[in-house]
Amino acid sequence: MLLAPSASASAGQTWAPRPPAPPLRRRLLAARRGRVCVPRCAGAAPPPRPGATTHSPARSKCSPLLESALLLPGGNEPAADEWTAVPDIWRTAAEKYPDSVALVDPYHDPPSELTYKQLEQQILDFSHGLRAVGVAPDEKLALFADNSCRWLVADQGIMATGAINVVRGTKSSDDELFQIYNHSESPQFFNRLAESFISRINARFIVLLWGDKSSLNSKAVMDIPVYDYNDITVLGRENRNALCYSSEQGRQGVFEAITPEDVATLIYTSGTSGTPKGVMLTHRNLLHQINNMWEIVPAVPGDRFLSMLPPWHAYERSAEYFIFTHGAQQIYSSVKYLKADLQKYQPHYVFSVPLVYETLYSSIQRQISSSSRARKTVALALIKISLLYMEAKKIFEGTVLSNNPVKPSSISYMFNCLWARIVAALLWPLHNLAKMLFYKKIHSTVGISKAAISGGGSLPMHVDKFFEAIGIKVQNGYGLTETSPAVAARRPFCNVLGTVGHPIKHTEIKIVDIETDEVLPDGSKGIVKIKGLPVMKGYYKNPSAANNALDQEGWFNTGDIGWIAPHHATGPSRKCGGMLVLEGRAKDTIVLATGENVEPAELEEVASRNSLIDQIMVIGQDRRRLGAIVVPNNNEALAAAKRKSSVDGNNDEAKDTVMNLLYDELRTRMAGCSFQIGPILVVEEPFTIDNGLMTPTMKIRRDRVAAKYQSEIEALYK
Repeated sequence: MLLAPSASASAGQTWAPRPPAPPLRRRLLAARRGRVCVPRCAGAAPPPRPGATTHSPARSKCSPLLESALLLPGGNEPAADEWTAVPDIWRTAAEKYPDSVALVDPYHDPPSELTYKQLEQQILDFSHGLRAVGVAPDEKLALFADNSCRWLVADQGIMATGAINVVRGTKSSDDELFQIYNHSESPQFFNRLAESFISRINARFIVLLWGDKSSLNSKAVMDIPVYDYNDITVLGRENRNALCYSSEQGRQGVFEAITPEDVATLIYTSGTSGTPKGVMLTHRNLLHQINNMWEIVPAVPGDRFLSMLPPWHAYERSAEYFIFTHGAQQIYSSVKYLKADLQKYQPHYVFSVPLVYETLYSSIQRQISSSSRARKTVALALIKISLLYMEAKKIFEGTVLSNNPVKPSSISYMFNCLWARIVAALLWPLHNLAKMLFYKKIHSTVGISKAAISGGGSLPMHVDKFFEAIGIKVQNGYGLTETSPAVAARRPFCNVLGTVGHPIKHTEIKIVDIETDEVLPDGSKGIVKIKGLPVMKGYYKNPSAANNALDQEGWFNTGDIGWIAPHHATGPSRKCGGMLVLEGRAKDTIVLATGENVEPAELEEVASRNSLIDQIMVIGQDRRRLGAIVVPNNNEALAAAKRKSSVDGNNDEAKDTVMNLLYDELRTRMAGCSFQIGPILVVEEPFTIDNGLMTPTMKIRRDRVAAKYQSEIEALYK
């Protein structure tokens, strides 16, 4: 739902509440007036109660193509494909595909199916409804909700007013949401935080996206106007009719056009432990994604896309905007319904994080393992043959990944190419047999007919190879919230495993030395830097963090370690030149396989308060859960072990007891944290400057520690 401050308040908001009980999923959209926002005109009245007469704010903005009729007379109406603000896409889509189904939302009450024309009208109604209750340009409106058709309508309705939405999902912790609220001047979930949250803010109004207003905590909203979704859209229709009448009478209001440089949204990143940073993405940033994703995903009208990521995830959000510009159909799903929906809707494409593809891989492996011994043996043998077939194909197709800049020997390559063709020819009949006997059934179960697009983390190589072997195309991409997000991706015609593909148009990527910042040649490993249209405007109210991330020339330091594949005119790597390869992170942020960002410093600080722990480094990049490498305080740990049981101190029993103690202590210490530490690796050698595991300023070199214990970490997660 939406919250906004009273006329005398310094802040106000809009938001959506967490449901008091499943399965009814109520969402709040909370909007609030910020201390630093452009003030409303003098004498502005509080928003009306539902059913009251409404007036649009004196200063208004609109999306120039979507609402071209509202602009000052004398201006040139933009062409149908000249988008300067994200909501402009809906006018174009409604004109091209008016009666095509744009979205299907089967799991909300009521279930929804909207055509492109209906979707455009709902967005217009919602935006005018927000204007009717007093939302002004550049205000921050928090949209805290999970994925649904009404999330999309609210998101685009807010943008169409020139306001800025601040987004997060219902599964975020209360503390994280409160930090975002205080920093951005925006919202929270209602009933969940009614007593502790609403009492501390001056809410102007509340809009409930789903559910019944009577379910709200009546004490907390006693003096706050409350609207449901229908209230806002009805107000919007009335406001649109009033504007049309005013225009006919020659009394049209003054609307300014939203510009590409206007901030469209604030997305908070790395806020699960530590201070969140509000990434300011402009309309130009998001339009870059919309205009340039087709070469990665060549969508055509009628293609079905299954949507299951949280909508505040920059990856999901940009993908949604993009697909609607090509007449595709979006189907809202979730992890709970994913398996059934894949089979029911048979989507052409799925955008998701690596964890989803790992889960699908594990599910297929379990099905194979549970089959009869003979069937299992045959299936595993055929999969191995398909894997070998794919490896042979790479040699003569020129997609063998290598960081060696030296041109390969022509004679050697000719021999290897000939041998690879012979091997592939021998394996091809068996690979085709596997397609008919096994892979066809897997395809029917998985349901993805064109491509699965993976982003938000690194795709494990064994998963990548498996799907390639069975004929399901998985295209891996790369980007960050700060880059809107996509900056590189594998193309459907050149899907080289192990890479994240070539840069997207209007995006530059370079690799620099971690110490000197000098540009490195292709094939050399260093820090990945990005420049171009997708790079953010900055961090909201955090110029120092923005200055650290962006240099004077506009290059964004990703903190990721990678290299660019060298160019070769001939040889087994001839098609790989210019592709980006990632090999971990230099900065501290850990990205889990779920796409969630974790700053490990706070967790490490909490854990290190324990006397049993001398040093600790949290790990978990691209894993399902966090782990830790622990250097114990041997004296304290052994003493504690002896107190707990009669142990020698030098035997295996002592080590097991110490391990259990450390695990129990970590679990206790982390009880109040947003993330828990799972498996731990106990090591005896401390991290020091002398052994290269710490910097001269006594900071742990995470990349070196991870490299030193790579095999142990792999074993830890098995």
